[in-house]
Order: sequence, then C-alpha cells, then structure tokens
Amino acid sequence: MTAFLLVPGTFTGGWIWDHVARLLGEAGDTAVPVTLTGLGEGDASGGSGTSLAAHIDDLVRIVDAMPGEETEVVLVGHDYGILPVLGAAALRPERVARIVNVDAGLPQDGEPALVIELDPAVRERAVAAVTGPPEGPDSHLVAPPSAEEWRGRPGADDLSDEAVRLLARRAVPHPAATLVQPLPATGAAASVPYTGLLATRNGSTLELVHSLAAMGEPRVRALTRPGVTLFELPTGHWPMLSAPAELADVLRRAVAGEGQRVEAPEGGSPQHLGPFLLDVPERERERHGRVDLYLPDAEGPRPAIVFVHGGPVAADARPTPRDWPSFVGYGRYAAGLGVVGAVLDHRMHGVGDLATAAGDLAETVGQVRADPRVDADRVALWFFSAGSLLSAEWLVAPPAWLRCVAANYPMLAPLRS
Repeated sequence: MTAFLLVPGTFTGGWIWDHVARLLGEAGDTAVPVTLTGLGEGDASGGSGTSLAAHIDDLVRIVDAMPGEETEVVLVGHDYGILPVLGAAALRPERVARIVNVDAGLPQDGEPALVIELDPAVRERAVAAVTGPPEGPDSHLVAPPSAEEWRGRPGADDLSDEAVRLLARRAVPHPAATLVQPLPATGAAASVPYTGLLATRNGSTLELVHSLAAMGEPRVRALTRPGVTLFELPTGHWPMLSAPAELADVLRRAVAGEGQRVEAPEGGSPQHLGPFLLDVPERERERHGRVDLYLPDAEGPRPAIVFVHGGPVAADARPTPRDWPSFVGYGRYAAGLGVVGAVLDHRMHGVGDLATAAGDLAETVGQVRADPRVDADRVALWFFSAGSLLSAEWLVAPPAWLRCVAANYPMLAPLRS
C-alpha cells in the first residue's frame, strides 16, 4: 500500500490537496493531506513561535504513525512544503520510499525557504516580520495575499476564478520564522529516491534542467544522481487546483519509478567550458570591476556590445562567466570587428537575485558608456539564456542610445531554483 503525505506550501493547509487526495483514494492509495502547525484555519495560536523544526516534527510524527513495512510512505511537498519534507526524510530515510517535489525549486541543506520563494512581496514581508521590531501580536506572521495578489503571483495565470476565490478565502497567515530558518544540513535525504514535477507554465522545463545539468550547475547536479526522475506538467504553480487529475496520475507514476532521467555531462566536462565555436585571435582585455573590456584596433570612440550571461550561476562557481571560453570568444570576436566587447559578471546566483543582477547590468552599462573609447550613443545589449530575463526594462522603455537588443536561446518566463 502507498501512503501519500501531501504537504502544502505557504498560507495553505491540507484542504488545498482535497481533490488530489480524493482521486488517489479512489485509485486504492492512502492520501493524507497535512496541515502544518500554525496553518490551520482558526488556529488560536496563530503560529506563534512556530519554527521549521516544528513543521519537520509534524511530518516525522505522521511517518512514525504509519503502519509497518507493508506501507510505502511517499512525502509530497509543494512550494514551502518541500523543506519540512526534506527535513523529515533526512530523519526517517529508512521509512520514506520517495520524495516528490511539486514545482518547489531546489533548496539545499543549510538554506531557508526564501531561496525558492518567487513572490517578492512574500520575501519582503517575511524578512520584515523577523528583523523588524514587534508591532503587535501578529508581527511574527506573514499576511496572506489578497484575491488580487493571488491572481498576480508568479505561476497563477492558469488558476480559475473559483480557485483564486478559494485561496483568498481559506489562506491563513504564515509563521515568518519558518521561511527564514535554514534546512538542517545533514545530507541524509540524498539517499531517498526523488521525483521532481516541473510546472512548465511557471518556467520550469525538462529542457532547462538538461541544459543546466550540461553546464554543470551545482544545484541541478543533484538531479543527475541515481533514483531521481522528472516529469513535466503543463500547469502553473498550483497544479493541485488547476490540474488535480493530471497531478494525481503523475504521483502514481512517480511511485512506480517512471519519469525522465537527467544525465551528468559526458566526460565530466561542463558544456559551458568547451571551446568557442569560432577561431578568433587572442586579444588582451581590461578588467574593470564586474566587466571585462575587449578593445578594437581603431581610433576614436567605437560602438559597444554588452554581453549578459545566463544563470543562475553559483556564487562560488569558478571560473566565473566572463572567464568562460564562450564569453572570452565573444569579446575577442566583437573587438576584431571594430566594436568594444564588454563582458559582464552579474550576480544572478539564485532565483531571488534578478533585481541585484539588473542593478549590476545598469551600473555596467553606465560604466561602459562613460568610457571615452566608447561611442555612448551606439550601444547594444546581447542576452543569453536566463540573462534574457534582465532585458524587460530595456525593451519596455529603450533609451535613444540603445541601438540593438539581441538574445540567444532566451528564457523569458519566470525562473525557479
């Protein structure tokens, strides 16, 4: 017998899984929708003092209460719920048959839930609740979104009006501490078979995962280990509301070991460190802060191209993108054509870093345009992969000096970790 423990994300309780639980039960499985401490409707405590450890303990108690070896326990985590799932699996790896991650990003040991939270309003409210002075009995809570805010949240575009009304009516304040406390760093959950469900309408795809794995992206590398499978769902971030039948079917298939595998790069050499496709002469570069300049053999101010790499790229990744053969090659090639090549190292280290990376780009553009060897009225921006997410403001209100915006294999949908 399979027992699915269905763990919800921020602001929600077990009720969000009701339809999926009913479908799993009709198929002969046991489904247990979980409401974590402090997130029950009418909870008198309001989640006061609730921690991530308390939510992990919630799941451990349920796992321990399951019948013996004849029951195959599957922990299913959505959104924030993946953190208590991983924490519980680390404490009871011998009892958990599989972890299923429902579009919840890839939090690592030692990281808090905020690394996978795409909604900036939620991130800001959580940090303010934890770091700010107490302003009343509910100051430790993150207020749930309004109906209008639910509709505008990342990944909500396929929710029906009825689903949005349900979320707005039943959502409760979330204990802020659970969102900022780190996942215990034990590594024990890595031994448990794992399935990831990618919501393609929310920007997560198998193609993206395979691409990041080929680049050797550390966070994605864990998906190449044995026992890991992936599925795509053509939904947004709440498939239990927008596609419950499809989600229930995938959960059953995951338990059967189905799904696609992600292979590690052949020969152990990441794709992004391979040679540049063109044979370009070597050329010296100048390093100025976050940008490398490749200068042409020409007199007078010259046009410039600012090359914007993709990501996320881990903060400790070495070499950094401006030292990758591809971007060194692009910089040299641009200079060989009589244009200043500017290669930027921006700080998109995680899905919550888009604003930081956009600031790095704006600062670099100003720095490049101020260089006397650059024609400040003739500048182009060339984006790659997820770096294309930084192109929005330049496309919405292009300045007069911006002569071209280019994008290679662009990613133009919100990105998850």
